[in-house]
Amino acid sequence: MATLVLSTLGRAVGGPIGRAIGGVIGHQIDRALFAPRRRAGPRLSDLRVPDASYAAPLPLLFGTTRVGGTVIWSTEPVATHHRAHGKAGGAGESYAVSFAVALSARAIVDVARIWADGQLLRGAAGDWKCATGFRLHRGAEDQPPDPLIAALERDAPAFRGIAYAVFEQLPLAPFGHRLPALSFEVIADAAPVRVGDVARAIGAGAIVGAGPDATVDGYAAAGDSVAGALQPLAALCGGWFVAVPGGVALADRCGAARVIDDPVARTALRRPIETVPRVVTVAHYDPARDHQLGAQRARREGAGWREDMMELPAVLGAGRAATLARDTLRRAVAARVTRTVTCDARALDVRPGDAVRLADEAAAWRVARTRFERHAVTLELAALDRAPAVAAAGDAGAARRAPDLPPGTTAIVVAELPPLDDAPPAGATVTLFAAGSAPGWRRAALLLSRDEGASWDDVGDSAPAATMGVLVAPLAHAPATLVDRGGAIELLLAHDAMTLESCPPRALDRGANLALLGDELIQFAQAVQLAPCRWRLTRLARARRGSAAAAHAAGTRFVLVERARAVTLALPGARVGEAVRVLAAAAGDAAPVAARVTLDGASLAPPAPVHLRASATPDGGTSLRWTRRSRYGWDWDAGVAPVPLGEEREIYRVALDDARTVTVTVPRLLLPPGHDVRRVAVRQQGTFALSRAAELAL
Repeated sequence: MATLVLSTLGRAVGGPIGRAIGGVIGHQIDRALFAPRRRAGPRLSDLRVPDASYAAPLPLLFGTTRVGGTVIWSTEPVATHHRAHGKAGGAGESYAVSFAVALSARAIVDVARIWADGQLLRGAAGDWKCATGFRLHRGAEDQPPDPLIAALERDAPAFRGIAYAVFEQLPLAPFGHRLPALSFEVIADAAPVRVGDVARAIGAGAIVGAGPDATVDGYAAAGDSVAGALQPLAALCGGWFVAVPGGVALADRCGAARVIDDPVARTALRRPIETVPRVVTVAHYDPARDHQLGAQRARREGAGWREDMMELPAVLGAGRAATLARDTLRRAVAARVTRTVTCDARALDVRPGDAVRLADEAAAWRVARTRFERHAVTLELAALDRAPAVAAAGDAGAARRAPDLPPGTTAIVVAELPPLDDAPPAGATVTLFAAGSAPGWRRAALLLSRDEGASWDDVGDSAPAATMGVLVAPLAHAPATLVDRGGAIELLLAHDAMTLESCPPRALDRGANLALLGDELIQFAQAVQLAPCRWRLTRLARARRGSAAAAHAAGTRFVLVERARAVTLALPGARVGEAVRVLAAAAGDAAPVAARVTLDGASLAPPAPVHLRASATPDGGTSLRWTRRSRYGWDWDAGVAPVPLGEEREIYRVALDDARTVTVTVPRLLLPPGHDVRRVAVRQQGTFALSRAAELAL
């Protein structure tokens, strides 16, 4: 904008020459006003984002910090074929990949937490949230090659001197079937490290001396050059580099000031206030935010518009970063004034980094540069920061931390349930629910056997954790025809993060709050928490979806039936009486958890007929009548009739005293006069299996 205005004004005043002069002046003003903030040091994002490019530099890690690493080796994704979930069965595939990630070009102690796509893959206690193989090579100079890499590569490198992690068969399904963005909490040193020690390690012999005593919790040295990696250290401690015998030293303080009695000449230079930043922002890794990026800002009053950004690859608390921003701004203001003092040859032994003081002044100055010419020594002096060390207050802000919850151990419930929807079945099925004893449990890998464990099929993973527990007080039998207002279910859930909710009657009619208690499906309208993990359920609807009402003892299993938290496993060709075994294993399990169920036809057979009744006919015979039920249409729709058949055709088998069986196609049967039948059992013939019997004594 200033370029346009001044070039137009210059042309009006001085013609073409004036326009050129105005444009140059305006360009300088625009650069000063709208230039991007100054930045010192490597970009912190470069250290957080995983890389896989060739020739990517590896950081030197110190203390404890969080880095993304560099992928240095990988296999192609390996597909595992398994039977798909659902009633139709079929086949599916899951993918896993093995790879290695370089973490540090310096030996480390250990790796603590690991994040994948921002979620914890490994907790602070070393517990894995996802089942995977993992090996850590700490960067020793004599470390052997990784066994997996050595098995797959002809000339496997050992990556000696490089700390790297190897993941073996990491499943990709939880991450969208792609390699996740990983970051690692690396413990390179067991304690905070001295800035001077870090500088010497980075300098590789070029940096000498003890250096500053200030410590830092973590530091990731990176950059295009050694100087670029060292510069943030000087900013971190307010220090400077000076040439000393044998190399270069990083110093943050001067010794006693030397008094200069009779300088030949002295000059002072005060730069414009516009050259001093008005705002200094320090970007850093904040331990209170799980080593995520934090920023603290210091601002001064007065003229100027410049803003400086310091990106420090260091782990600093918010208070220390705020103190550093304030001190950096104060030093920048003091650095406006510089001095040049010319002395005689007696000052030849003055070196850069020494403190000097003019005899007639109280303030001491640091020697930034010395020059000897024509028998005179010229000292270029910079202001010394003598302000007392006072900590500033800093706010880390609200941290968005990934929950680090223990997974606990796996518990599973396998049952043959009636269909939970109105889709026609293609064969027998079992329904599996799984959960953990702690809130951090996610999913479990499933294996299924139909030959008593002689062979196993991979059937993929379980659904998310179901709500399950056990009965803590007995529950008496109650009829299915009335709402059980007197009975109550008292149960203990697996952990306190599991919850239950009440529902209105209309939602109950639509199938809400369906639960499996033992082998009986029930519904509940009221749920009240009595204590942590302990609940009381009342207003019960018993024997739902054709299941049989029963009494239940304490310790009976309970699971809330939710389609999104259940896996239905198809069993093509299965028959009633066949045994099915399931193994489930999740991260944190010492051994797989087993369950076994014997098929009774509940997933195939229609519900048993109801309202079986007998009445005498005028001629002395007996009329038997009953009402059929369907495995479909369980949602209560007032005014909608009739209930769908749900089978290929309507057929009933009526057993008379267990002596003979009569087949009818309507829900009634007429016994002739003089019959001697004493007991009747009616079953509906379904497409795949017979229902349970409805029995009546005559």
